[in-house]
Amino acid sequence: MTECKRIAAVVTTFFPNSHAGVLASKFLTGFTTDEGLLPPRTQIVSLYMDQVHDRDVGLQLAQIHDVPVFSSIRAAMTLGGNELEVDAVLIIGEHGDYPLTALGQEMLPRRWFFEQVCGVIGEFGRPIPVFTDKHLSYRWSDARWMYDTAAGLGVPLFAGSSLPVCWRQPDFEHPLNEPLDEGLAIGFHMLERYGFHALEALQCQAERRAGGETGVRSVTCLSGADVWRAGDAGRWSVDLANAALAAIESGPGQLDRDQVDDPHVFLLEYSDGTRGTVLMLGDTGYVSKFAYAGRHGDTINACEFHTDTGPNHAHFSYFGRNIEDFFLTGVAPSPVERTLLTTGLLEAVMISHHQVGARVDTPHLDISYQATQAPTPRPSAARPHGASLDPVLLPEPGSTPATVTIPIGRDGTVRERA
Repeated sequence: MTECKRIAAVVTTFFPNSHAGVLASKFLTGFTTDEGLLPPRTQIVSLYMDQVHDRDVGLQLAQIHDVPVFSSIRAAMTLGGNELEVDAVLIIGEHGDYPLTALGQEMLPRRWFFEQVCGVIGEFGRPIPVFTDKHLSYRWSDARWMYDTAAGLGVPLFAGSSLPVCWRQPDFEHPLNEPLDEGLAIGFHMLERYGFHALEALQCQAERRAGGETGVRSVTCLSGADVWRAGDAGRWSVDLANAALAAIESGPGQLDRDQVDDPHVFLLEYSDGTRGTVLMLGDTGYVSKFAYAGRHGDTINACEFHTDTGPNHAHFSYFGRNIEDFFLTGVAPSPVERTLLTTGLLEAVMISHHQVGARVDTPHLDISYQATQAPTPRPSAARPHGASLDPVLLPEPGSTPATVTIPIGRDGTVRERA
């Protein structure tokens, strides 16, 4: 019988509806999918939490599942000893009490987490798969360092958003190696946090175009009335926006500017001439789903990305199964270059927004890669059903005993011989 892969979970904070709460928890309780509750094929054997939230459930789940919680990332990877004792690392650097940069970016410690993990890997000379949730870092130089360091150490790296593996209606995927003139994604809510999801919804389609991905040469972020003026001037396609909105079940059907309080648009100029657009439609409830539309010639295809599964957040079950596949095989189900690119795009968006709509040249985003040819595991039905709709499996905060974090026992001091 094959020994179960041992996972260290490294998270910022762990409360209901946090990314640790909806993703890391499923590696303990099982993955609720349309096909039923699927048991984990790996085992979380250690946990590191950077911050303890006032509604924490991480320490409770650790108690229930007999998972030790360590005070350092190194200890979580060595189980408090002096050998690398895990086979993969799950990094979730989302949520928590962190400051903002001057651009309004959350200074989440994703690079620091990854740097600590790679330090341990380098110390023991055993590359193991590492997954890091969402964009690689708020800062491009850190993201590039992470990508290059993983390559230098031979560390299999996977990252990104849950959006590419959630339900779609219709079940559309841009045909591999077919032409694409323009792609547009609809997003909503917070500019940085949800803007990243919208960028990944766009990129998981655009990367499949003829010639593959060749990078992006410029990014512009417009806000307020400038969004509508740019649409009227043809800088982004109102027809594509209406096609994407029409794909949203119970959505607005078409664009109604009066219903949007704080619009933003990201204008992407791909290196091969393809146009990319992300239209962020505020936070009034006018739109509460992501959608995509793409055009080649006179043909427009569109689909909705459906994440509405209640407190269970079952799209994270499919995301988690993709991550498990990666931990078991060492092969990422989608290219990490996608997330390297979207990370750089998001930083450029925030720079342009800070500069009140200035065009930002992005010669550093000359990132070329080919989309994965094998289909990425995701739901095949148009809507979640079965166990995907089951109640959430987390304990109520404070309702069960909590484990005690193991104190640091190694001070790291290196003393020379007296």
